[in-house]
Amino acid sequence: MPPMRYQMKQKLFSFGDDFHIKDSDGQHVATVDGKVFSFGDKLVLQDPNGNELVRIEQKLIALKPTYEIVRDGTVVATVSKDFFTLFRCSFTVDVPGPDDLAAQGSFGDHEYAFTRSNRRVAVVSKSWFSLSDSYGVEVQDGEDPMLILASTVVIDLCCHKEGQKED
Repeated sequence: MPPMRYQMKQKLFSFGDDFHIKDSDGQHVATVDGKVFSFGDKLVLQDPNGNELVRIEQKLIALKPTYEIVRDGTVVATVSKDFFTLFRCSFTVDVPGPDDLAAQGSFGDHEYAFTRSNRRVAVVSKSWFSLSDSYGVEVQDGEDPMLILASTVVIDLCCHKEGQKED
């Protein structure tokens, strides 16, 4: 099967980190609702009917930016920015078991890839869209698209908080 492509578009006039996510057919798949008045970052990916798909919660006691992705009350992944990477920024998506994901590339420019055991499983690219507030996420068949999309939201949150830009 070909990879699935998604478009993530940040809402222009919103409080918090809010996104609309559409599939390659232009169908609304999810909305990311950022909770502005909460202690630490909290976001919810909701389906078009408003049902929670996954929740993202910042771990405030961590020494580095760290977020948990929760599905049905269970932590399915922990996303954290890696320390001490030479010349480039990277993130780890720690999932239960041995199949962790790594994300590397130019995060500030929305040009990076997710890999699992040195195999590319998803690509994030702003170059697919001419709109400055949109970027694409291409997820390989067999991967969990909501996990990849939620991890992409975390990376966006970490790399674009308060106007900072990281590569």
